Amino acid sequence: MIRWIAAAGAGVVSLDSIINVAFPAMAAAFAEPPERVRWVIVCYVFTYSLTAFWGGALADRVGHARVFRVGVALTAIALACGAVAPTFNLLLVARVVQGLGGGLVYGTAPGIVTLASPPEQRGRALGFLNAGIGVGFTIGPLVAGALVAQLGWRSTFSVRVPIALAVFAWSLVALRPARGASTRLVAARDVLRRAVLAPGALSFVANASIFSVWLLAPFYLVLVRGLDAYTAGLLFTLTPFGTAIAAPLAGAAADRLGPRRPMVAGLLLQAVGLFMLSRADATTSAAVLAGALFAAGFGLGVFQVPNMALIMGAFGGAQQGVAGGFAFLARTLGVVTGVLVLAALFAARREMVGLEQAFGEAFLAAAVAVGVAAVAAAVAFARALYSPA
Repeated sequence: MIRWIAAAGAGVVSLDSIINVAFPAMAAAFAEPPERVRWVIVCYVFTYSLTAFWGGALADRVGHARVFRVGVALTAIALACGAVAPTFNLLLVARVVQGLGGGLVYGTAPGIVTLASPPEQRGRALGFLNAGIGVGFTIGPLVAGALVAQLGWRSTFSVRVPIALAVFAWSLVALRPARGASTRLVAARDVLRRAVLAPGALSFVANASIFSVWLLAPFYLVLVRGLDAYTAGLLFTLTPFGTAIAAPLAGAAADRLGPRRPMVAGLLLQAVGLFMLSRADATTSAAVLAGALFAAGFGLGVFQVPNMALIMGAFGGAQQGVAGGFAFLARTLGVVTGVLVLAALFAARREMVGLEQAFGEAFLAAAVAVGVAAVAAAVAFARALYSPA
């Protein structure tokens, strides 16, 4: 039951993928250029990246259930405010508040599931949690097209309010509060270790690169391929669907094989998917596009679960909140960096080479970054394996 509640809360947060397909309609409603919409992502993701770490650290002291509930409640309030925001700037304010809530949920959910599971099943437990996150990411764009087409972009906020309230009520009833196990504040030495920073750096790159899909793919599918919002949403869904399908498989593989080989394999597959997207043009078949989007998402899912397990295993039981918070800090700092860098690259190259080629170059840059990370990880793991004890 505990892991279901944690996965449900994280799923509500990841359901924010529902607004990605709404970006073109949102930009039109506020008369903003596509690159300006990146701030809808940045204000949210950058806020929850910081909140996740410190929320996890706080949970180690006061209890994970208490912090988790506050996060879900803040999420519901922010979604209601976003649904009625009259200006683009006020929408960004609502996104900051939403980031505060989302960070508290993400910072506590990994600790909730790992503390409720034996160490030998940590990968499976985290696989279940990441599957919940992936389901949220998948459902979002799947229903977003129909919502935007029928009810407008504001419905992508309002439809999530009752869901968040339901999870909050469920956590009140079924998630038992407990005192935190940690007796001290997190120190720099707890985090500034190779066992923590190395997998964090890989997560940073993988998530920075996948946001070439989350940020640019909706615009590519609508503006270059001429698809309507609903069809674009169906295609776009294949990336988070791949992540959701991969998560439990990757968790089982991490428990059986260890985290290192699945991590490298996932990064390589993600790089292949992004490279395929970079080669696509107006004549590329829908089947090839679908395969590329799925491969990028599946590769990320194969990578993320063992990566999180490696980070969680680097901390003791009394610091699982810090561990989960750091895991999401690395992910989301990567997302923010990817959004800023890839949006800037796309905007600059669009003026020089045109819309279609600018999309291709952004996807190619992301593919190269993940490929380099995969090679670096493989070399580092090989050295660790064959180095003398």
